[in-house]
Amino acid sequence: MNLLLPALIAIVAYTIAIAMQWRSLNGRPDGATVGVLDGSPTTLRVVTIVAVLAHLATWWQQLVTPTGYDFGIFVVASTVNWIAVLLVLVFSLRSPIENLLLLVCPPALLALAASLLPFAHSNVLTQVEPEHIVPSLLAYSVLFLAACQAVLLAVQDRRLRNSKSLIGLRLLPPLQVMENLLFELLWAGLVLLSIAIVTGLLYLDDMFEQHVVHHAVLSMSSWLVFAVLLWGRYTLGWRGTTAVRWTIVGYLILALAYFGSKAVVELLLQR
Repeated sequence: MNLLLPALIAIVAYTIAIAMQWRSLNGRPDGATVGVLDGSPTTLRVVTIVAVLAHLATWWQQLVTPTGYDFGIFVVASTVNWIAVLLVLVFSLRSPIENLLLLVCPPALLALAASLLPFAHSNVLTQVEPEHIVPSLLAYSVLFLAACQAVLLAVQDRRLRNSKSLIGLRLLPPLQVMENLLFELLWAGLVLLSIAIVTGLLYLDDMFEQHVVHHAVLSMSSWLVFAVLLWGRYTLGWRGTTAVRWTIVGYLILALAYFGSKAVVELLLQR
C-alpha cells in the first residue's frame, strides 16, 4: 500500500474530528444551521476510528523497514500519539472521556505529518525488547492522557468560576467525575511506568556508554512526582489545582526524559 494514501486519509479524518469536537465544545448559536461539523458523538467516534485505522496503516509501514525497526523520534512520537487516541476511544466505552479527543487528535495529526518528512527516519534497530518498549509506549501514552485530562479539568474549573464562560460545559462530566478519571489514569500510568523502568534497567548494560543517563534520571524523577501526587491524594486530600500542576509537571519531565534525550542523541549528536 502506498504510504501517502493512508497518511492523507488519517490527516483529513483527524482534521474533521478536531473541528467537530471544537465546534461542539464551544457551542453553536441558537438558530444556527446544523452542518457537517455538528455531528453526533457516534459520528465523531466513527471519524476518529477512520483516522486511527489509517494512522495505523501508515505507522506500520514506517516502523517495519527492510533493515529493521525504525524507532526514530518522529516515528515514536507518532506511535505514542496514535496509542493515546486509541486509548481514548477504548476508555470512552466505559468512562465519559470523549472530550479528550480535542486534546489528543491535534498532536497525533502533527506527529503523523512530521513522521512523513524525509529526514524523519534515522534510528533503525535490528533487535528490539518488547518487554521494555511496549510498557514504555503505553506509559507515555496513558500519562499523556492524564496530562490532557488535567488541562481539561483546569479549563472546566476556570469556566465554572466564570459565569460568562459556561458554553461547552454541558458536554463535560461533573467536576468530581473528571477528577476521578484523572487519578484513574495516573494510577494506570504509574504502574506502566514502573514496569518500563524496571525492564529498562534489566536490559541496560552501560548507562554512560548507551547515553541514557539523563533519560534514566528524568524518568525516575517523573515517577517520583506521580508517586508523591498519588500519596498526597490519599493521605492529604490533594485535588483541584494542586493535582493539575503536579500532573503536568510530572508529564513534562517524562516527555523531556524520552523525547528531549532522544532529540539530543538523534538530531544534535546524530547517534
